[in-house]
Amino acid sequence: MSSSSPANQVRASHILIKHQGSRRKASWKDPEGRVISNTTRDAAVSQLKALRDDITSGNAKFGEVASRHSDCSSAKRGGDLGPFGRGQMQKPFEDATYSLNIGEISDIVDTDSGVHIIMRTG
Repeated sequence: MSSSSPANQVRASHILIKHQGSRRKASWKDPEGRVISNTTRDAAVSQLKALRDDITSGNAKFGEVASRHSDCSSAKRGGDLGPFGRGQMQKPFEDATYSLNIGEISDIVDTDSGVHIIMRTG
């Protein structure tokens, strides 16, 4: 547990799409990294934007989309990362999460891991 108090923590779920620029080119659904290595950042962003549109239009639920499409192991929890404080996530991810209101979904966020959309849940 970090030194930040629970009052300064946020909770979020996310959907990660990895691409050829990601620092680790493998995931639970692509253990060999074959798909990821052939996915451009632009293609990953396009896929993520389409998923975000499905969620924001009410056609899909964030957790269900995360479970099917996220390259993060949090997919098995519907994308839930649990609570975290400052300094525990990559800076762009942290900044985006702290700037959201609870229930709000971010635009595309770039990190060394890939591209994400984040929903703040707490």
